[in-house]
Amino acid sequence: MQTALILKRMLLFTVLVAFSWQAEAQRRPQNPPAPTPAPTAPGTTPAQVPNGGPGGSRSASTGPKPYNEVITAKAKTTKGLFTVHKVDDKYYFEIPDSILGRDIMAITRFSKVAGGAGVYGGEVANQQVVQFEKGPDNKVFLRVVTLISVANDSSQPIYKAVRNSNVDPIAAAFDMKSLGKDSNGVVIDVTEFFKGDNQPVSLNAGVKRRLSLGGLASDRSYIETIKSYPINTEIRTVKTFTASPTSGISLTPSPFPSSSVPAASTAGAVTLEMNTSFIVLPKLPAKKRLFDTRVGYFADDYTVYSDEQQKVEQANFIVRWKLEPKPEDVEKWKRGELVEPAKPIVYYIDPATPKKWRPYLIQGINDWQVAFEKAGFKNAIMGKEWPENDSSMSLEDARFSVIRYFASDIQNAYGPNAHDPRSGEIIESHIGWYHNVMKLVHDWYFVQTAAVDPGARKMTFDDDLMGNLIRFVSSHEVGHTLGLRHNMGSSSKTPVEKLRDKAWVEANGHTASIMDYARFNYVAQPEDNIGRAGLFPRIGDYDKWAIEWGYGYVPGKDEEEEKKVLSKKYNERMAQNPRIWFGTYEYGNTADPRTQSEDLSDNAMKASEYGIKNLKRIMTNLPQYTKEEADHYENLSDMYRAIATQYNRYIGHVSRNIGGYYETQKTVEQTGDVYEMVPKATQKEAVSFIQKNVFTTPAWMLDKDIMNKIASPASSQVSSIQDATLGSLLSTVRLGRIVNMAGRYDNAYNLDEYYSDLKKGIFSEIPAKAKIDQFRRNLQKSYVERMAALVNPAATSGGITISFGGAITPSTDVMKSDISSVTRAHLIQLRSELVNAAASYPDSMSRYHLQDLAERIKRALDPK
Repeated sequence: MQTALILKRMLLFTVLVAFSWQAEAQRRPQNPPAPTPAPTAPGTTPAQVPNGGPGGSRSASTGPKPYNEVITAKAKTTKGLFTVHKVDDKYYFEIPDSILGRDIMAITRFSKVAGGAGVYGGEVANQQVVQFEKGPDNKVFLRVVTLISVANDSSQPIYKAVRNSNVDPIAAAFDMKSLGKDSNGVVIDVTEFFKGDNQPVSLNAGVKRRLSLGGLASDRSYIETIKSYPINTEIRTVKTFTASPTSGISLTPSPFPSSSVPAASTAGAVTLEMNTSFIVLPKLPAKKRLFDTRVGYFADDYTVYSDEQQKVEQANFIVRWKLEPKPEDVEKWKRGELVEPAKPIVYYIDPATPKKWRPYLIQGINDWQVAFEKAGFKNAIMGKEWPENDSSMSLEDARFSVIRYFASDIQNAYGPNAHDPRSGEIIESHIGWYHNVMKLVHDWYFVQTAAVDPGARKMTFDDDLMGNLIRFVSSHEVGHTLGLRHNMGSSSKTPVEKLRDKAWVEANGHTASIMDYARFNYVAQPEDNIGRAGLFPRIGDYDKWAIEWGYGYVPGKDEEEEKKVLSKKYNERMAQNPRIWFGTYEYGNTADPRTQSEDLSDNAMKASEYGIKNLKRIMTNLPQYTKEEADHYENLSDMYRAIATQYNRYIGHVSRNIGGYYETQKTVEQTGDVYEMVPKATQKEAVSFIQKNVFTTPAWMLDKDIMNKIASPASSQVSSIQDATLGSLLSTVRLGRIVNMAGRYDNAYNLDEYYSDLKKGIFSEIPAKAKIDQFRRNLQKSYVERMAALVNPAATSGGITISFGGAITPSTDVMKSDISSVTRAHLIQLRSELVNAAASYPDSMSRYHLQDLAERIKRALDPK
């Protein structure tokens, strides 16, 4: 689970380790060019490579030798994907003809890393799809394969055009040391290739830059082991890189930032243990299931060409495991009977995981069984303890999916997967689980439920409570590895009143998806007497539907026909159960208030009112709940910040309604619009909420018994929240949408009325000439300054203008829109009111303040 900031970073990395490399669909040229020598970093020893290319010996090729002269009687041999021979200090791959030209996934992971690096054993360092092929002059080439475009029908002329337009890079060239045994295949020396720093099986250049690494020190780099299995070969290496003692390792290549102190290498070098898995992809790619934006799966794609086209098409298909019934059960499955899959999905628990948490992680995995039953499979997914005494298994082996446990202070977990880019078939997954995720879930549960759950009112939870929090996170991350995106819209399909209905919420859950960031039921009030079954998320209606849609049987002669069947099924099911809706948050829509992270219900204003009531209850008892012997108020400070963060989330949920619009993905068979304005009444309700709960000084956050123990009087978190909220409400992004929607929709919330509502609340003291406190004075100054910037953007650091869809384009064109005109009119009116009020205001500090504001507006309107 992640905070919103880390979540976005997870989405940039894709939470899913989605591969950019792809498989090729056309034949190679007959005479590929010789590789170009790779540059060598100063102060390092170059890897020995054939003819100057990366990989083997620099000596000229003398042609293949007899098999027994290369693979001598001294050879130690293991058979598998490649037959691996070790002869003295040399490693040889014997690659059969059946594997030459096959797509092979190369996944390189960290096994052990330097202390303080911010990366952990089991995390992905690099991934490629490669092929071995015979080249001219007794060479064997290693190509890195990319799939950008395909033409599937070789009888069509367009097929030749695609073949003639694409060629994959040759990443390494090896001398053919011998033909394989019985002349089947080839034998190559891979020793220097794996000892060296060759990108397909080492760190890519971007990762090395982020880790501040220099060149490879070949005298301190070596192969530890190479083991081969039926569909994969595992290479364990130790690689030492030069490093500056002052730079050290500065950034993790995983999707989340490290809070570790960078490890400056006083030795001038950094040593890493790496494991590269070569795993052969299926000879025939699995059947694809075409992507539908209304069901939240990760997807892959490539361009398809054919002679019959009038435009180029994109093949967009979902990422999923290949889950099939046993041959004898196929017809039962098609009839809707529950059957066991031929190969279930199995996740192992890292033996480094503390024993008391293992059962909860396993339960989180097994929770998905109920969803797979909707797809017609029983016992389709399961968690298992790692068999620690089985020497034939390795945690880095790409055949096994594992929840890897990292001894880290990072408050996070993430769920990637590795998939076949030709079909979307998931091959394996290594979920990353950071030890300190327990701190994250503790703080979430504390601030969201301590008002209703006595077990949440302490700094160290009982094992059962923490275990179930771990279980919930486990279920969420496993969902990602099954191919599912976040569904931030799911919680909006639960009416706010149902969140306080004990019977309903305990039976159905507060959100319809474990893939939402809905965390816990913060709406429940103490008098509702709702138990943990109504506070925790679970596998819900949407999750069951998504697994059914992605993994269930669909009749149809081809993928396009299946897509139409599934689309019709979606339309029917949505009409029956709106809780299966998937929002557009994952597609970049940040203007739809129904698709937000961390929110609950169909009405953010009502839900947030309840949430703030609970925060007030917790704040009253915060010193008691956080008290631990010898603590220097660190607990109190931490949890105060957590409460302030939660309060700020509620404000953000409400603000999204102002100038917002709804986006509902539809096909032409469905009625209604895709884009709709958030109703005017709802937007005004949101403004009213903010006036009451934010701009009116929140005294409950200013308890002196707390503040005088944890916060310097030199700064104020309350002022920061108020100012940030005001900045959001007056952002040109939001104002631009308000202006544009007023031009498109009848009865829209126009900018003139919006400004009037804001001013009425922000300057509510003036009509009664009431004393204006310090927080309100700061807020009013901020309002004037931000409005002034809208009529005089040249004096600010970059004006922007916003299109209806929310796209930001750099310019000062805000001056050409209605924003400037309406803002100027309101400032003129406000200045007149301030001047009149200041003339007879009874409180001197308030009077000085109003005079100052009037002068600021005057200068903004006439800067000369």
